[in-house]
Amino acid sequence: MNIGQLSERFFVTGQITENDLTEIAAKGFKSIVNNRPDDESPGQPKNDDLARVAAGLGMNYVYVPVVSGQITRQDVEDFNRACADLEGPVLLFCRSGARCTVLWQLSGQGA
Repeated sequence: MNIGQLSERFFVTGQITENDLTEIAAKGFKSIVNNRPDDESPGQPKNDDLARVAAGLGMNYVYVPVVSGQITRQDVEDFNRACADLEGPVLLFCRSGARCTVLWQLSGQGA
């Protein structure tokens, strides 16, 4: 798992698995935002399963699915609302981390 830093509060990575969540919690992340819709790719971990494991590890988990290459104004608003009160550090993830990075940039969260 390759984690990049976007700001003091926000970090980004590609697809995570249930097994990755223990390591993510150990690294001190308090919140996770999933920007990848379920069933985007065969074999991809289900959002509900990831959310359950994250909750069991004491992390906040938010699902804001966004279709790759089709980010809308509503997506950005939903992302902003979801991130507004999350305890940091916050780990954003999608397939590669690219759409999370674009959402973060468009949201103004880094400003």
